[in-house]
Amino acid sequence: MFGTMAQSPDRVTADLTVRADQAKGTINRNIYGHFAEHLGRLVYDGIWVGEGSRIPNTRGMRTDVVAALKSLDIPVLRWPGGCFADEYHWRDGIGPRDQRPKRINTHWGGVIETNAFGTHEFMDLADQLGAAPYIAGNLGSGSPREMLEWMEYMTSDSDSELANLRRKNGRAQPWKVPYFGVGNENWGCGGNMRVEYYADEYRRFATYVKSYSGNRVVRIASGASDENYTWTDVMMSRVGRQMQGLSLHYYTLPTGDWNRKGPATGFDEAAWFATLKRTLRMDEFIAKHSEVMDKYDPEKRVGLMVDEWGTWYDPEPGTPGGGLFQQNSLRDALVAAINLNIFHKHADRVQMAAIAQMVNVLQAVILTQGEKMVLTPTYHVFEMFKVHQGATAIPIELTAPEYRVGQSAIPALHASASKDAAGAYHVSIVNLDANRAATVTMKVTGASPATVAGRVLTAGAIDAINAFDKPPAVTPAPFTAFQVQNGQVTLTLPSKSVVVLELK
Repeated sequence: MFGTMAQSPDRVTADLTVRADQAKGTINRNIYGHFAEHLGRLVYDGIWVGEGSRIPNTRGMRTDVVAALKSLDIPVLRWPGGCFADEYHWRDGIGPRDQRPKRINTHWGGVIETNAFGTHEFMDLADQLGAAPYIAGNLGSGSPREMLEWMEYMTSDSDSELANLRRKNGRAQPWKVPYFGVGNENWGCGGNMRVEYYADEYRRFATYVKSYSGNRVVRIASGASDENYTWTDVMMSRVGRQMQGLSLHYYTLPTGDWNRKGPATGFDEAAWFATLKRTLRMDEFIAKHSEVMDKYDPEKRVGLMVDEWGTWYDPEPGTPGGGLFQQNSLRDALVAAINLNIFHKHADRVQMAAIAQMVNVLQAVILTQGEKMVLTPTYHVFEMFKVHQGATAIPIELTAPEYRVGQSAIPALHASASKDAAGAYHVSIVNLDANRAATVTMKVTGASPATVAGRVLTAGAIDAINAFDKPPAVTPAPFTAFQVQNGQVTLTLPSKSVVVLELK
């Protein structure tokens, strides 16, 4: 909420209460999921370079990228799309690579898809990362039989033709595929369907997404974008009993205009403010979609899966427009932190999320350029916030002043808290104000922390980036600007910053 306390030109004050005595459920680890689509330089160059590359690799996967991603404790990875999924035919991506057909990627630049990276390669990547596979199936241009056979190929331990084909292709044991998306954005690139039509198609296709050989699959239906609450209502009323998850997609555009989204760097404070204001709408969308779901599923059996979210800007000048390559700045770090805080708040309904996308595309956590690799500001937020994975959500009460630009205002601060299995509390706080530091008085009810430690992510400029040819400008640093007295913590957050505290 907005506060009424007096503020100075260079500093604001706020009150934060962490209700340690009011734990409210578990923050699902899968909220920290990622998304890898066959798009631009994400798969080819970003992850897959092939066994013969001069870039160090493990079975074709870049060693440096995999090691950096593994450090994030990625719980789940969605593949192969996105829009690409509803044109992807899985048989194209198995068998000897030199015999796999080349296809046109009609959604993303019309480039040739070699299919060098297919089912076996993706499962190897997921295994190297320790991430659960989330397969997005082809409902738009595929068939129920194709979906049925892909699941049998991947997960059956029988003596069937498809299980033996998998063995012939180098994988003796079946994989576990715990999550399967029955289509993607079927209101748009996945077929331009009416929701009533898709509901019937979902019912038909999902029938054939079977669990083999002890594999238990969660079926995820293609859900709404933004504020299309009618889509959610129809899906829940008609096929809520046939799904375990319903997706939600929301991208943050500075302008709200898909034709002119705005640049990733070189923006002014008005664009900074507009981006943060628009990303805060994620809270509204989740709350209202959850309200619709509650009508049909008060037990919250069906998870809301925010499996595409993040910033979307105009592509970097000089790069292919269909590749969706954009730089990643301090602004993106704050967007990531705000959204993760929002997911924590809605831990009772949000069971999964996947940032779009993993490498070299949209709000990527890693950028590559030949043999070079950069960890983006968004990467560092995911690394700092991983302490919340699987922790108990702790309610907070935050009274913060306004951050105002022109005639618009948003809260200057945003926060969430959790308690891990070892009993430590973690509090993540974002200072959205581009100019003013924030002095926060924090109380913890129901606990008496004896020690406090923390890290901070900030930079001198709102569009600071980590570039390939310069030392990184946005990296975490120890946070020491706090005092503990009489069970109360007073801390001073720099402007435009993200802070994660650990209280023991």
